[in-house]
Amino acid sequence: MSAKERIKKYRETGGASDLVRVEVLVPKARRDEIVSAAAKLRSAHRDEKSRFAEFIRIATERYGLRVFDNIELEKLNDLQQKVRVVANALMERGDARAYAMGRRMIVQLGDKR
Repeated sequence: MSAKERIKKYRETGGASDLVRVEVLVPKARRDEIVSAAAKLRSAHRDEKSRFAEFIRIATERYGLRVFDNIELEKLNDLQQKVRVVANALMERGDARAYAMGRRMIVQLGDKR
């Protein structure tokens, strides 16, 4: 695999798959502010992704086949789609604790229902 193919694969499915390159013109003296703001955004985004992955892991450990019998999360590409599907399944098929967990997941996504 060539370097270009590796870069393309990384941007499509790897750690940078949900990030985009942005080029802006800023005053030279304020460059560090922009760079640090971008670093904070990336860090917050990665924290959110790890929180979503943890939600999914906990939900599958606790409720497994009871709730996810007809759901194939591997077919979904986007982590937010997976979280939304898991949350809806928990709220529809689970007990009160599962409903509360699904509700927290929806709130974390920012959906207003």
